[in-house]
Amino acid sequence: MIVKNVEKKENNTATFQVESDAAEFEAAVQSAYLKNRSSINIPGFRKGHAPRAIVENMYGREVFYQEAMDELAPKAFEQGLTEAELRIVGQPAINNVEVTEERTVVYTFAVTLYPEVTLGQYKGLKAPKDVTEVSEEEVAEELEKARKQNARKISVEDREAQMGDTANIDFDGYLNGERFDGGKAEGYDLELGSNSFVPGFEEQVVGMKIGEEKDLDITFPETYVENLAGKAVVFKVKLNSLTYPELPELDDEFAKDVSEFDTLEEYKADLRKKLQERYEEQAENAFRSLIMKQAADNMSVDVPDAMIQEKAEEIVRNYAANFGMTDRSIEMEKLVRMLGIDSETMNQSILPSAQLQVRTELLLEAVAKAENIELTEEETDAYLQRIADSVNAKPEEIKEYFGLETIRNEYKKEKATNIIMESAEVGEMEEPAPAEETEETKE
Repeated sequence: MIVKNVEKKENNTATFQVESDAAEFEAAVQSAYLKNRSSINIPGFRKGHAPRAIVENMYGREVFYQEAMDELAPKAFEQGLTEAELRIVGQPAINNVEVTEERTVVYTFAVTLYPEVTLGQYKGLKAPKDVTEVSEEEVAEELEKARKQNARKISVEDREAQMGDTANIDFDGYLNGERFDGGKAEGYDLELGSNSFVPGFEEQVVGMKIGEEKDLDITFPETYVENLAGKAVVFKVKLNSLTYPELPELDDEFAKDVSEFDTLEEYKADLRKKLQERYEEQAENAFRSLIMKQAADNMSVDVPDAMIQEKAEEIVRNYAANFGMTDRSIEMEKLVRMLGIDSETMNQSILPSAQLQVRTELLLEAVAKAENIELTEEETDAYLQRIADSVNAKPEEIKEYFGLETIRNEYKKEKATNIIMESAEVGEMEEPAPAEETEETKE
């Protein structure tokens, strides 16, 4: 095969041609004939035994051309990419296929090129880092959570239900006299005042006595699920039992029961320390995000839509996997419908997130190249072991699943991130330093 007419165009696109020789095309045509001859029925010949020349004479010389061209196309494309040294994103397109008089085949491919990055400032960037100080009120809130988690449930026998009780109920929902899906349960524990049920439900359970049955008139909010939004329904409710929480006293004995500490003061100090560590981690993550976004904003790159769409699909499929939807054969459009993702969510959340992730990945790859980051075999093995330990797997399993090249690229991006962050400073953000001009960007 011969690769020719490689042409890079605007908007990160390119075209190139690949021409197969006559012998390759003839072999592909013969292969197509052999695959199909068993189903060919020609008068005067047993089914599947008609010679190729007879078949072509009856149906035309080109009868096997399309299948032959389809067979050669992947090989032609791969050879074109290799010889032209093109790095692409997305799927290629075949703009034209032509069989010449010499019975060679000329393919014209169109591709989207991997974008070129011109780095701006990525070292010495500044961003604010505000660490919240833990207040006494927040420590008290954590103590109260611990008390509620360790509360004893006390049965109620001699009074009506009130806010703060846990009511064990049976309920059955009706819309226009007919049961509706999802509106029935038995032995359900409902904490009154938790606002976990549709508005108005818990308030109407208040005042019921154990064993009492009652019809609750409820109108669903306009923002509820489509088939019930704004609808008036009736819930038939029976109160089976009532309990209320008895909170433990805040003393040293409580601290011993719920922690490793002997005194309440030690326990409170530990809660304060953990809260402070959480706030510091949040502040560090926010600082890191600001620095990385600055570095990404400082570079010049024309990101192809194909890369953003691929990343958006990756985000959606990872989200779907949380619900056990791991079948990669499900079309994206169908998967989005199944997950209930509307156009607003896609345009305002998923696509911007995908764009930022793509720009960050391009940034880190460019930094790794600019900083000449190379990995020794020992470094790669150590990184592989670290990843394997984090997911309780063996290094060989990680290598087999992801591939060594992907693993090495991820480690290079980690090192590139460290270079950016180690030089970052806490302070007011400055105006972005423009990316350096190249001959290409000057044009």
